[in-house]
Amino acid sequence: MMESLLGNSLGVYFGLTVCLMGFAAFMTGQALAVTWKPAWHALAYVLLLGFADRFLAFALFGASLLSPAAYLIDTATLVAIALLAWRLGRVHKMVTQYPWLYERAGPLGWRSKAPPAA
Repeated sequence: MMESLLGNSLGVYFGLTVCLMGFAAFMTGQALAVTWKPAWHALAYVLLLGFADRFLAFALFGASLLSPAAYLIDTATLVAIALLAWRLGRVHKMVTQYPWLYERAGPLGWRSKAPPAA
């Protein structure tokens, strides 16, 4: 059942999609955050990564090339990774570039620093 949805085996999904292409999606999200691009830019890049992922799975492992369900699952995974990386990068950028204004509030957020008491 799971292999028919993924279009390939679970090992190929984790190895190729999550590890290899997930690293590419993570680096894409980081690059977009560091250059102050909005998060929606990640979607356009990750759609292309999804095509590359399906092609590599087809060429290297004989997976189904034109499986819409597999493409959607792979691309959704890559979008989640890229958006997480974008948020982590944006938080890092905000608290390091503006240390007098913001402080880290967990791994995915920042908050304004309290003004000094008079």
